[in-house]
Amino acid sequence: MAQTFETVGVVGLGTMGAGIAEVFARSGRRVIGVEADDAALERGRGHLERSTGKAVAKGKLTEDAQREILGRVTLTTSREDLADADLVIEAIPEIMEFKRGLFADLDRICKPSAVLATNTSSLSVTAIAAGTSRPGQVIGMHFFNPAPVMKLVEVVHTVVTDDGLADDVAALARSLGKTPITAGDRAGFVVNRLLLGYLNHACALLESGVAGRDDIDAAMKLGVGLPMGPFTLLDLIGLDTSYEVCEVLFRETRDRRHAPAPVLRELVTAGLLGRKTGRGFYSYGEAAPAAPKARRAASVSTVGIVGGGPDAAALATALERAGFKPVVAERSDLTAVGEADVVLALSDRPVVELAVRLPHPERLAGLHLVGDGVAEVASTVLTSPETAAAVHDLVKILDRTPVMCGDRAEFVVNALLYAYLNDAVRMLESGYASAGDIDTGMRLGCGYPAGPLEMLDAIGLEAVRDGLRALYAEYREPAFAPVPLLDQLVTAGVRSIREYAG
Repeated sequence: MAQTFETVGVVGLGTMGAGIAEVFARSGRRVIGVEADDAALERGRGHLERSTGKAVAKGKLTEDAQREILGRVTLTTSREDLADADLVIEAIPEIMEFKRGLFADLDRICKPSAVLATNTSSLSVTAIAAGTSRPGQVIGMHFFNPAPVMKLVEVVHTVVTDDGLADDVAALARSLGKTPITAGDRAGFVVNRLLLGYLNHACALLESGVAGRDDIDAAMKLGVGLPMGPFTLLDLIGLDTSYEVCEVLFRETRDRRHAPAPVLRELVTAGLLGRKTGRGFYSYGEAAPAAPKARRAASVSTVGIVGGGPDAAALATALERAGFKPVVAERSDLTAVGEADVVLALSDRPVVELAVRLPHPERLAGLHLVGDGVAEVASTVLTSPETAAAVHDLVKILDRTPVMCGDRAEFVVNALLYAYLNDAVRMLESGYASAGDIDTGMRLGCGYPAGPLEMLDAIGLEAVRDGLRALYAEYREPAFAPVPLLDQLVTAGVRSIREYAG
């Protein structure tokens, strides 16, 4: 028989814990909120009153309903008051020693049938459970901040979790109006494991000089359609939090992509933690510089285009309409573009080998069109500053956002995106999360327009596999090598990984 969890305890009433308490109280359940001392308890009460008060102000909650919700929450500084709770969720700081100590205490206090849940975002649920006499009744129930608003809940089971408990907790999440996904106990679970690998990779690209902060953010927000760029998101999450999650991931995986990037460590050490300190990758409270206006590319009349297909034809048409003279050439014969003022090589791979075949190699830059609004402009070691500036202006004239980058495999967008998709396939291959849960997790947990496996199908398995091979050939990073499952699906002619996964 499924458990109903009528009385719920929440230990830790910071922003997250108070939000979790509110979610359960809204569902009609009795909630016991516990804090360490009276001052912390009053702060927790303030979180509850402000959050529900905002809902009243927005017309989403009546004052009577607010009073009912708050009336269902009993606040206390005594853990002993949790003795009769059916479920207790902890939302204390992400420090394993603290969590293990708390769970040992809860194990002593709570009735034998009570389920103990951790809201940890990345720590081992197994390690937390091992410190109790009831490891089969310990589970992860990871809410996302702000808990009253975010729909996703990660339900994390261990190798010793009682049969049926994960299903019961998932059903509980659904009764709260949430969408649960279920995962095995791996560092970072689904969302943070995929998200922090991507964010840390963005830091590595920045450090290596492939592209600048603003260009990388623009590429991923405007080119891929993500809610925000990686550095804006890192500042929002908090660089200290991101650093700690990367450390947890690296300790488990020993994957160098999870080792916190040195720039992340440096900023954290300096106390520059993002929005909460007023400065991280960006400085807050300062007026943003005005965007430069598009201008006529200086001294450019003839524009060479290297590459065929619809992109080359569309680019030539757009340039002609803007008053330039386009000249198109195939990669096999560059004669026609040899004397052009600038040469655009349509590619997502390094183009320096094309530059050296021209009489004026300094006039060539790579151009990768991303979506409808972004163009990556790749400068080779031979590209002159004048050419880079001229191509930047050309892209602006064509109503696209230029992303200036180095001439590296897959430039910026595909380098970040394909590695992230590879991580998702690796997660699926390992069997600890389903394709549907992986996609749901990233859509609801991060606000992405599509899940990674949905993106993979849309781009094409072979295109991503080949892009990963190019990344591996360039960087020799083991994590960039295509996951065997992806390689095998391409070889077998399978076109949809989601259909394969069922």
